[in-house]
Amino acid sequence: MEGQTAKAAIRAKALTLGFDAVGFARPEVLPEARAGLMAFLEAGYHGEMDWLARNADRRSDPKVLWPEARSVIVLGQNYGPRENPLALLDQPRRAAVSVYARNADYHDLMKKRLKALARWIHQDLQAEVKVFVDTAPVMEKHLAQAGGLGWQGKHSNLVSRDLGSWLFLGEVYTTLALAPDEGESDHCGSCRSCLDVCPTAAFPEPYRLDARRCISYLTIEHKGHIAREFRKAMGNRIYGCDDCLAVCPWNKFAQPTKEAAFLPRAELTAPRLTDLLELDDAGFRRVFAGSPIKRIGRDRFIRNVLIALGNAGDSEAAAAIEAKLVDPSPLVRAMAIWALSQLLPKESADELRSKYGTNESDPGVLEEWDQAT
Repeated sequence: MEGQTAKAAIRAKALTLGFDAVGFARPEVLPEARAGLMAFLEAGYHGEMDWLARNADRRSDPKVLWPEARSVIVLGQNYGPRENPLALLDQPRRAAVSVYARNADYHDLMKKRLKALARWIHQDLQAEVKVFVDTAPVMEKHLAQAGGLGWQGKHSNLVSRDLGSWLFLGEVYTTLALAPDEGESDHCGSCRSCLDVCPTAAFPEPYRLDARRCISYLTIEHKGHIAREFRKAMGNRIYGCDDCLAVCPWNKFAQPTKEAAFLPRAELTAPRLTDLLELDDAGFRRVFAGSPIKRIGRDRFIRNVLIALGNAGDSEAAAAIEAKLVDPSPLVRAMAIWALSQLLPKESADELRSKYGTNESDPGVLEEWDQAT
């Protein structure tokens, strides 16, 4: 099958499988993109995400990842929300969960469809293939821009003229020699909406993210105690943050997803923080089975919920928070102290320390007691 005919057949097959965008790129990353990755790592902006540094050589050169690759097929899946996700930030007693995590783990659906496409290419076009969906060192946003799916916006995420900022990405590397599509150019112009809306000032400059200040990083990737300077800014965001994505003007062309697996589960649309606080490990695993939220574990999740409760100003939640002062996890105990310090007068904190803190040994928890009393 000739190159253009193969491309048309692959595009048609991908759309039939449920993908919303298809592009073709060379298996290469531009030198400026590679330099940008190295500068990001050298500045330490990746925080605790050591896997970014470990795989930098393979991430910045697809040929190192798979030398036989001659083309990359970049696939996009729309997960656009039906409603403005920022509206939930005005309901402080409710939990704000990032749009992408309100239902099934997108990796599972994307990988299933990518494998179906790859299997078809292997069988019908007699080509070798490899599938990637955020599980290997791939600079997928740069490849997606090279394949014409969109451009990397000032918030460092992909922006599509057709689907806005709500696009999951996956790739099929292949030994087929396919002509690349025309790359997409940058259409951000002078707009700073995504930079200015960030609650923690996580963008030191346009197109550059300091993950260590990003609420998505802090609530998902960061394993320890969240620094005090970020807690108020987190508001009721307990898993991820959509602010920079949601304010992008290109979302005027976005479309709500038609994929049932990406529609929000009722229990994650606007859950009460106090209900989430009651989850033990078994309950957490049960509620978030099949969800990307499950991977952070119950303790980090409850840490985030407690910060949100401290920001909610709801003193009626104090009794439920107090019960977490004897939680086995120091992450949970520490944030319970902080949350109570936001809701109760100092005298109450002194009494609670006398009751619960006399045998405490964890440095992080002791620091919270010292700050609260």
